[in-house]
This record gives sequence, C-alpha cells and structure tokens, in this order.
Amino acid sequence: MPSPILTTSSTVMCTHGGSATLQPGTPLVKVQGAQALLESEIHSVAGCPFTIPGKGPQPCTTIRWSLGGMQTKVSQIGVLLQTSIGICYSSEQIPQGTAIVAQVQSVAQGT
Repeated sequence: MPSPILTTSSTVMCTHGGSATLQPGTPLVKVQGAQALLESEIHSVAGCPFTIPGKGPQPCTTIRWSLGGMQTKVSQIGVLLQTSIGICYSSEQIPQGTAIVAQVQSVAQGT
C-alpha cells in the first residue's frame, strides 16, 4: 500500500520528544522542493530529555531506519516512507525506542 515519502521538511522525533535533524546523505530527489530521505541515512537527534534514574542521562542521539520503499528507490536504496521504522539510539548505541513520524508531505507516495 502506498505511503507518503519522508523529506527534509518532514517532522520526526525520538520517542522522548527530541527533534531529528533530517539531512540527506545524497540529495538526488526532491518532493515539493524538499529532498527525499533514504533508508541508508542516519539522522541526528537533539533535545532528548531521557534519563535513567540513578544512572544519569541517556538521551537519544541518532535514528537508524529500516523498511524503506521496496519499489520506490533512489540509486537502488529505498526511500523512507511514513511507514518506515526508525530506531533511536543513545551515544553508547543502546536502542531507546521507535522514532515518531509526526508530519510528512502528502503529494508523493512510494511503495
């Protein structure tokens, strides 16, 4: 089923409310003037407030993606879709939860 393509104008947050910086590694395709994002890209997170009691801060610092477009690809790499799964990681590479895709464009869809 088609799903909206994520772009640099999308809004993505870590599970604790930190904001993802959506910078593409290879700016090859644009949707409504914003660059499409690819499954292979890692995005940084800022402002995550997550703290483990007694152990101190463990904020999310990056998001790694899976389940990009199977048919919609750029240079044989799947584009990120609203249905893609982003896992948030701390600086120690500890999984912290699933990213929240809060806003996407509604013109271009992929599968």
